[in-house]
Amino acid sequence: MLCSSYPPCLGFWQQVRPAINLVVVVAGLGYFVDLFHITLFGVVRISSFKDLGITDPSELMQAGVLSYNAQMIGMMIGGIFWGILGDKIGRYIILTVPIVIYSLGSIANVFVQDATAYAICRFITGIGLAGELGAAITLVSETLPKEIRGIGTTIVATLGLLGAVFAGLFGQMLYWKTAYVIAGLMGFVLLAIRLKVLDRAMVDKHKSTQSNRGNFRLLFDRERGFKYIKCILVGVPVYYITGVMFTFAPELTRNMNIQGTVTAGNTILWGTIGLTTGDFVSGLLSQLLKSRNKAVMACLFAASIGSVIYLNLNGVTPFWINFMCFFIGTAAGYWAVLVTLAAEQFGTNIRATVATTVPNFVRGAAALVVFLFAHLNNYIGIVPSASLIGAILFGLALLSLWTLEETFGRDLNFEEVTNQQQQSKAQTF
Repeated sequence: MLCSSYPPCLGFWQQVRPAINLVVVVAGLGYFVDLFHITLFGVVRISSFKDLGITDPSELMQAGVLSYNAQMIGMMIGGIFWGILGDKIGRYIILTVPIVIYSLGSIANVFVQDATAYAICRFITGIGLAGELGAAITLVSETLPKEIRGIGTTIVATLGLLGAVFAGLFGQMLYWKTAYVIAGLMGFVLLAIRLKVLDRAMVDKHKSTQSNRGNFRLLFDRERGFKYIKCILVGVPVYYITGVMFTFAPELTRNMNIQGTVTAGNTILWGTIGLTTGDFVSGLLSQLLKSRNKAVMACLFAASIGSVIYLNLNGVTPFWINFMCFFIGTAAGYWAVLVTLAAEQFGTNIRATVATTVPNFVRGAAALVVFLFAHLNNYIGIVPSASLIGAILFGLALLSLWTLEETFGRDLNFEEVTNQQQQSKAQTF
């Protein structure tokens, strides 16, 4: 009744409805499981390591950094492998095979006895998880009409980030080993659903037919290379926020005279609720503004301001730390818009490679960010370390975004060619 009274509301629903189809929902469920796995580690990090006998605060942080970095490096390596495979062989393979790897890696985590074995399991899990988001965004971007492409990818991201919220909830309620087993079983359920409902011919109908498909060297061309690096730099602040501000909130707030106890479980939970909210809002904002760049720019400004406030709190209750994590998470919820923007920048013969590697290189960069954060902490203190790194990353992201081409509404039916192919084509004419 309300929508019938207000034509803009009805018009908006008419835009959204075609984007809610089987492909979008199945892609979104995959990202749900993906982020459940990724977030779960941050939630059970302290309790699982304590159960393994690691109780000293400095050793807890070292073990956490080791496993976090192992997972992120695994995702970076897996991103290259699955992305190239997706362009060379087809999208279907990266929607199915990686699930087995990350599900087995998660279940294997239950049997570890020390921090090294724990990190190895996170590395294996990371390799598998690397295939999910890029495959989902590529599939949805190539399946939906360009007018509602952003809505489809927003639905995928919102479903995915709900997985992070569920991980925040269940990770605190369940014994850590039980939580990892459930995460692994969720992956196998997802695999069964995909094998049942996805038709390989439909999924791979946009696969490139030219010899350069999946050619990672195309990204080493100067123009494409700079564009590719810019896409990565725009995304790094998201994982600075999740990897430092949320995951290491207990350590960050230790000297802020907090009137109570700050737990990583709560900061990750409220931060990911914010990310879920922000991903939905930023996706809609990009549709309303008809601009990917303007939507991400607004998010970056809001996230940078929120980060400054967070790192300068003093004498507050844990409620305000959790609230700021929610606010920063909402501001940084431009993940789907970013990956869509990256996918739209490049041709169909390397689109899966880009859409899979960009988010995973961002995650891999998070390993370097966390390493620098921990290293600088030894010299300038934990809060100054987080502040300095944040200032650099937000600055680079804003500069990169400012120089990236707007892609909203772009026709994606094009392919990238080498300089030699361009010259041959020019000589032909």
